[in-house]
Amino acid sequence: MPNQNHFAGTVNDDWLAQHREDALEPGLPIVDPHHHLWVTKSGSYLFADLLADLDCGHDVRATVYAECGSMYRADGPEEWRSLGETEFVTGVAAMSASGLFGRTRACAAMFGNVDMRLGERARPILEAHIAASGHRFRGVRFSTAWDADERVHRVVPEQALLADPRVRRGLACLAPLGLSLDAWVYHPQLPQLAAVADAFPELTIILNHIGAPILGGPYAGRRDEVLASWRAGLSELARRPNVFLKVGAIPIRLPGAARSEASGPPSSETVAGAWQPFVETCVELFGAQRCMFESNFPVQKRWCSYGVVWNAFKRVAAGASADEKRALFAGAAIRAYRLPAALIGG
Repeated sequence: MPNQNHFAGTVNDDWLAQHREDALEPGLPIVDPHHHLWVTKSGSYLFADLLADLDCGHDVRATVYAECGSMYRADGPEEWRSLGETEFVTGVAAMSASGLFGRTRACAAMFGNVDMRLGERARPILEAHIAASGHRFRGVRFSTAWDADERVHRVVPEQALLADPRVRRGLACLAPLGLSLDAWVYHPQLPQLAAVADAFPELTIILNHIGAPILGGPYAGRRDEVLASWRAGLSELARRPNVFLKVGAIPIRLPGAARSEASGPPSSETVAGAWQPFVETCVELFGAQRCMFESNFPVQKRWCSYGVVWNAFKRVAAGASADEKRALFAGAAIRAYRLPAALIGG
């Protein structure tokens, strides 16, 4: 179930370059817990591109690579081909760990793709990913985003995969290997993830992209209804202490088109204004210790630059305490992905 390409859009670097900002709070340590590297029909985003974005004045100490179906093996059994992605990312991580490319430890951890529908047969594949990664492999993302309306992009063809007995047997392999589960679901599916958290209380679960409230397509014009449902689902999930929340991939919802050649890219003030209600809800329900800001690059790069993303988060978090900022920008990611606390001096 590779996830490559369906969210890969065109990035216009010249358009983005029309707006530049100095980094706010440049001494605040950041661990970016969600970015990709890929080559697609619409363009590529590789280590050199990530390094260029990191060179924006923010103190990004480390990053976590998010699976996206990149560089799969071209042959061999289908269920083993995702090892190619882990091997590719491990090479990038080794380059970064040399120190020749700066202080940031890119891809210091990663999560990959193993089909949980394999049940118990997933275990040897998971063990192979751990070995191939030099023990940087922290877990899998099993994306099950689905909606009843066909106008909404379906990552999978089935509605309730998380309840499938095969999937449950696959999920049971994760915690004994010290692995976590990244989950991508849409807001109506949040109760399904809560059921997984109850079934596997020892399993660390990281919910991606704030639980993906759907505001377009069949949900257009139903914003209040969607946000009420989304908040209720998050509230229930927050009662499960084994669940973390990634705060990012939030809709900007600018007037008119999100990005046009006729208007410049948005400033961090504009982005922060659009994101603040979502971020406040997330932190209110989960607390700063279980929320982590994510860049979601290069997907987010279709709308704003890397520096603007982190400035926007810093504007939204301006009223947070020093401990809360430490958690939101790095601490929660370090705990969820078992990274060295020394990355931020802890």
